[in-house]
Amino acid sequence: MPENDYLIVGLGNPGKKYTKTRHNAGFIAIEHFATSSNCLSRQLKFDGEYCKQWLFNLQVSLVKPMTYMNKSGSCVAAFVRFFKIPLENILILHDDLDLPLGRVKVVAGGGAGGHNGVRSLIKELGTKEFARLKIGIGRPPRDENGHGIPVDRYVLAEFSHEEKEAFTSLLPKIDEAITLLLQDGIDRCMNQTN
Repeated sequence: MPENDYLIVGLGNPGKKYTKTRHNAGFIAIEHFATSSNCLSRQLKFDGEYCKQWLFNLQVSLVKPMTYMNKSGSCVAAFVRFFKIPLENILILHDDLDLPLGRVKVVAGGGAGGHNGVRSLIKELGTKEFARLKIGIGRPPRDENGHGIPVDRYVLAEFSHEEKEAFTSLLPKIDEAITLLLQDGIDRCMNQTN
């Protein structure tokens, strides 16, 4: 029953050097949800690490693409085709520069907003119509002359101690948003989370 199958994807980069970086907010969030929902049996399939389980009478697959961020779409599209997941049953968790750290926002669709992982998904799925849970990481700070570290270096840097605390305290809220989506749908999830 594909209408009861959901795919929740956390975006990030594989490898130890990226584990604690801002760009891996999606990986960190999906790991937290997998642990809190006892989805512990991991497998490798279609260049992704995943576990599949029943939650709220739904078959839910949690996926971490093991490709690099800008190739995430090929992994996700393979899961969508294989499990015949309807587009409205996909949720992508990813970092967002335009949201301040400590904020999350759920949207039903839209453009890539400069995010290479989302751009890859749009290309491979052939649509922008899939839900995203955007995890705020904020923009790099600037000095009085308007200079700061380049965005690509900023997203691939580790959270500072203070940022890590703020981000970690946000993880239960992300779990709640995923649960709301699964139990009550995207509209209620957006209304309550945003």
